[in-house]
Amino acid sequence: MVSFIGTQEMQNHLKKVRLEDAIARMADMIREDYLRWSQFDKCARVAAHSAVGVIELMPISDGQKYTFKYVNGHPKNTQAGLLTVTAFGVLADVQTGYPRLLSELTLTTAIRTAATSALAARYLARKNSRSMALIGNGAQSEFQAIAFHSMLGIQELRVYDVDPAASEKLIRNLRAYPGLRVIRADSIAAAVKGADIVTTVTADKTNATILTADMVEPGMHINAVGGDCPGKTELDAAILHRANVVVEFEPQSRIEGELQQMPADFAVTELWQVLAGSAAGRQDERQVTVFDSVGFALEDFSAMRYLEKYVMQQDTRLLDLIPEMMNPKDLYGMGVAAATPARASAEYAVPINA
Repeated sequence: MVSFIGTQEMQNHLKKVRLEDAIARMADMIREDYLRWSQFDKCARVAAHSAVGVIELMPISDGQKYTFKYVNGHPKNTQAGLLTVTAFGVLADVQTGYPRLLSELTLTTAIRTAATSALAARYLARKNSRSMALIGNGAQSEFQAIAFHSMLGIQELRVYDVDPAASEKLIRNLRAYPGLRVIRADSIAAAVKGADIVTTVTADKTNATILTADMVEPGMHINAVGGDCPGKTELDAAILHRANVVVEFEPQSRIEGELQQMPADFAVTELWQVLAGSAAGRQDERQVTVFDSVGFALEDFSAMRYLEKYVMQQDTRLLDLIPEMMNPKDLYGMGVAAATPARASAEYAVPINA
């Protein structure tokens, strides 16, 4: 039997644990795993692209546990009442190859992405940051807002989306956080002006320029989340040229996110180096910093560890996914023969010496 965590189990978990506490715990686990970077067998995700979206597999292992995530990105899905991004994941034992946990990762990925964003911002944003512009107010936006409010002390949020209904939804959902003042802006420029942090989390699969260089002020930290596959960007390349750019896994970021705009010799720093103290995050108060976040399999590994620790032992279902056998060498007997009527007539009984 394999443990299964579905959307219902995650909803039950978040009724018992505040979202901001779940984000903080997730951030701690992500940091722990980034600090043992060398222990992981890493690769860029495997992607199947189409004209309307992308389907990806994200595998990783630390030699003891193996995880992978299946995730899609289809921006036009919302027109049909479907989510832009859905995901599920598997955690398995390396020693046996047996899966231990199959889980939804749609809701969990939103939590882990927000946790990663806020974790990186602890090292890259100015310590006294209190205001954030949030460009793109779709499915990920509440998680980002709550993460920055609870982990970094953001008190003012300026929001903008080309779809006014998305902004209204975000404002309505954030009313549960009275310590966070939410202001609806009438343009990207108005939202960004004077902000300490700018988070871009738009969905369109295109080489867009959501943020232009003239909007960026000295000392800003830019949390670029929406550019996460080839052909999909959000920032003017000129911004990267003037910033300290931090990525998750450089070989993957070279073909995705904002870094795909840059020449091969453009210097970047990986997040694990900043967390370990072997590379500087922010060097001074006027430096512009960019976290070019595309999402990396290590963060999903941490997310599966979170689910194993905090959810699996308390609220899971069991799936009959792997055969349980008396004789592991007789798969036929367990499966095919058990479902086939016995054929003992002389018609089928052939003497050995015939």
